[in-house]
Amino acid sequence: MKSPYEILIRPVITEKASQLSESDPKQYVFRVQPGANKVEIRRAVEIHYNVKVRKVNTINMLGKKRRLRYVQGRRPSWKKAIVTLEPGQDIHVY
Repeated sequence: MKSPYEILIRPVITEKASQLSESDPKQYVFRVQPGANKVEIRRAVEIHYNVKVRKVNTINMLGKKRRLRYVQGRRPSWKKAIVTLEPGQDIHVY
């Protein structure tokens, strides 16, 4: 079994993620390990932040294409998790 600190890489802090966290119900976005499933992500957030999670949605984000002169490459792909909390729960990310 993986540790919660291995599953959660970092919170995603963007304008869109901030709008989600201010919405009702509260949703938070995390960058997670690509091999993690929804049950592991739920358990990791509940243990790490001491909150109750209502649901977890996951998205595999494809790495962006990048060019350096004549060589075309790609940034690594990563996995994003959108975590919805139970009413009355809150995470202080900042």
